[in-house]
Formats: sequence, structure tokens, C-alpha cells
Amino acid sequence: MLNRRAGWLLTLAAFIAWIPGNLFAAGSIDERINDAAKPFADAVSGFIFSSFPVGGVPVPFVLVWLLLAATIFTIYFRFINIRAFRHGFQLVRGDYSDPTAAGEVTHFQALATALSGTVGLGNIAGVAVAVSLGGPGATFWMILAGLLGMSSKFVECTLGVKYRNEYTDGTVSGGPMYYLSKGLAERSEKLKGLGKVLAALFAIFCVGGSFGGGNMFQANQSFSQLVAVTGGDASWLADKGWLFGIVVAALVGLVIIGGIQGIARVTSKIVPLMAVVYVTAGLAIIAIHFRDVPAAFGSIVSGAFTPQGIAGGVVGVLIQGFKRAAFSNEAGIGSAAIAHSAVRTNRPVTEGFVALYEPFVDTVVVCTITALVIIITGSWDPSVDPSAGVALTSAAFESTISWFPWILTVAVVLFAFSTMISWSYYGLKAWTYLFGESLVTDVVYKVLFLLFVVAGSSMQLGSVIDFSDAMIFAMAFPNVLGVYFLLPVVKKELDDYWADYKAGRLKKFGRAANRA
Repeated sequence: MLNRRAGWLLTLAAFIAWIPGNLFAAGSIDERINDAAKPFADAVSGFIFSSFPVGGVPVPFVLVWLLLAATIFTIYFRFINIRAFRHGFQLVRGDYSDPTAAGEVTHFQALATALSGTVGLGNIAGVAVAVSLGGPGATFWMILAGLLGMSSKFVECTLGVKYRNEYTDGTVSGGPMYYLSKGLAERSEKLKGLGKVLAALFAIFCVGGSFGGGNMFQANQSFSQLVAVTGGDASWLADKGWLFGIVVAALVGLVIIGGIQGIARVTSKIVPLMAVVYVTAGLAIIAIHFRDVPAAFGSIVSGAFTPQGIAGGVVGVLIQGFKRAAFSNEAGIGSAAIAHSAVRTNRPVTEGFVALYEPFVDTVVVCTITALVIIITGSWDPSVDPSAGVALTSAAFESTISWFPWILTVAVVLFAFSTMISWSYYGLKAWTYLFGESLVTDVVYKVLFLLFVVAGSSMQLGSVIDFSDAMIFAMAFPNVLGVYFLLPVVKKELDDYWADYKAGRLKKFGRAANRA
């Protein structure tokens, strides 16, 4: 391990020293790359986000695909998102965490790592856009979609642990690549070929998504927010995206050297801290405007069913709310199952219970607080530019807390940082599935990932980032299709565990054991 880390440190140092400061400074470079990528990127993005009209409103097919799956899973498992909520908290708290079980991280660390990949700009900027375009009523549908998405996370994270690879050195590899290939082969010989194809497609899409949506976009947006609060175009940072990128790449590199354990240690501290800061600020504003809260909730409920002046009426509001929830918590995408697969447990379904909290925290709590702040401060603006989501949220908080934009900037940078390190792990596991587990493949991917951090900070690669976003949501198609075939496997795991839990046959550990 020491030699591995020393080699990595030397690689990282050489990488940083190799990057010339003006490599990405020339605007012509990103323009040429963007122009070259645009036809292909537009074609892929158009296909993935293809839509069909409902009531005059374009409905993305991928959105229907995700929400239909979430609804089916919720019904099939008899509202597991509600009835297992309390037990999920017990697992996060460590009441049933066997320290000798296979895996690399605790239930809490796995949850924090997965949350770090979802909680971020989508909660801060995306919600503002959803409320502006869909009105307060979009919040209602956003909450509903978040509750349904809990069931999707339960299923895919249970399967992630069930079919993970466990190695002699204690490390593990899991996620859709493995449960699609191994799980479908286990179900039927006829499904073996389909499983391999779905697994390969998922891995390819995941690698593409990790470089773009999980990396370049995060670096780009965090740098933009930092420039905005330091003077905009007049800021001394305005033309130094490459410098910001190198600093962030160095910090990301230092974390990802340690693998999932290093990532988990960082995310388990950053995510709770920033979530507490952001939620506390939001609740403070809500408390200050407490007289307006009943009216805000009234507008959320009434606006969900009787919208006024919103394009597409009820369908338009519903689509905006569902879209924000699905695009924020990534339920059904399959990415979170990669992080959750590293958990220390001998019962796969336990991590499914823990994963319930991911859409709940991300969408039901954080997104709802953002929406409420925007509504009660009167910052809702139907004419908002979709690209100005962060600015709208910042203005809403600033109307009550004058210095909040600086806090928001710190939150954006740290959330972006945690998202990048989480997606580095997702992409690495997909990369090694395609090219094999070795030090060489490990180093190659991580160096490429760090290079894209710098590129994302320095370039305006609209088409490339659009393509990468499409890759993330393309992951939903092979993932959900394969999961349908594996539902009986999850049901058996659930029934066996639930019987043991109800009968009191599960061993408690730590403080829970002392209380018992």
C-alpha cells in the first residue's frame, strides 16, 4: 500500500508540473473542441432526452422511464420507502453494523459518499429553475418523486451489495456492472448475454458521465460562482480558470489516492457539515418568515393542481417537479449502488434500507427547503433564465441574510468537490470493469480524471458537458431494464431479513448492544 501511494504521489506531482499555465488559457482551444464535438453531442443528447407531447408539454422519455420504475418498485415492495424508514436510521447509526463483515466503509460513510454525488448544484440551482418555470406547485411533485425514488435506491443498492466482487485484500467492487452481468446470468442462461451487454453499456455511459457531469460541469460551475462573488469580470480570478483547476485537481488527487476509504473519510465530514450549514440557513429564513409559511404551503398544494399562467398547466408543473427530483437524486441511474457496494455488511438488503435516506435528504429535505426560501422571500420569477438558477437562489437567501452569497459560494465549491471525488470512484469502478483491475488501469483513469478537472475549470465546453450529462441519464436505460429481471432476488433478500428482524434474531453492536 505504501509503494502504491508513493507511486501515486509522484504521478500526481508530475501531472501538475506537466500542465503549462497557458494550456487552457487560449480561448480558441475550447472553441475548436466545442465546435468539433457539437454535432455528435447534440445527436446523443437529443436521443437520450427525446420527448413526446402530453397536453402540449414535451415529456422526456427518460423521465417517464425513471418514474415508472420508481412507482413499480414502491408498489412491488409494499411501500418499503415508508415501512423501513425507522430501521434504516438504526443501520445508519450503527446499531447492526458488524465490524468483521466484508467491505471497506460503514453504513454512514457509504451514505455520505453517495449523497456527496447528488447533493449539490441540482439542489441549489435546479430547484430555482423548477419553481420559476413550474411555479410553487412544482415543489409538490418534486417531493412526491423524491419519495418514490427512495424505492429505486433501495432496489439498486441491495443488488449492488448482493453481487459485488470481494477481493483477498479486503477491497470490493460493485454496482450495476456486476449485478447486471452476474445477476442476470444467475437468473437464467438465456439472460446471460443480455446481462453482459447491459453491463458493458452501463460502464461506458458511467465513464463518460464521470468525466463530464460528475467532473467538468462541477469544476466549471464552482469556478463561475467563485468569480461572481469576487467581482465578476473584474475579478483577478476571471481569466485564471486553469489555476483554479490545478488547485482543485491537486486536492481531488490527494483524496482519491486513498480509494473509497479516503473518499468516504472526506465526504463523511464535508457532506454533513455543508448540509447542516445550508439547511440551517434555510430554516432560519423560514423561521423569520414563519407567518408566510402556511400561505407558501397553500400555494404549493394549490399550484400543483390548479396552476395559474404556467405553460402546460398541471402537466407542465408536474413535469418541472418530477424532472428536478429525478435529475437531482439520480434514483434509478445506478451510480449510487457503486458507492453503497463498498459497505461492511453480510446482509445486502441492509444497505438498501440505508439508501432510502439518499433521495429523502437530497430531494424531500434539501430541495424543499430551497423551494420554500424562494417562495416565501418573493424571489420567484417566472421569467428567470434557466442558466441563472444559482443567482436566483443566492438572491433569495441574500434578501434575508446579506452575507449568505459567500456561504453559498463555499457550499457550491465544497459540494462540487465532494461530487467530483464521488464520481471519480464511480467512473473508476466502471473503467476497471471494462479494462480490468490493475495499478496501471487505476492510475490511467485517475490521471485522466484530474486532467478533465483542469479542462472543466478552464473551458466553456457546452456541447461536451451536454453530452456528458446525457451519458449520466443513459445509465438509467440498461440499469432499470436489468433490475426488472432481478426484483425476485431483492424480494427474497428482503423477506429473509425482515423475518429475522421481526423475530429479534439480528445481533446488535456498539451502544445498541449495551442498551439491549
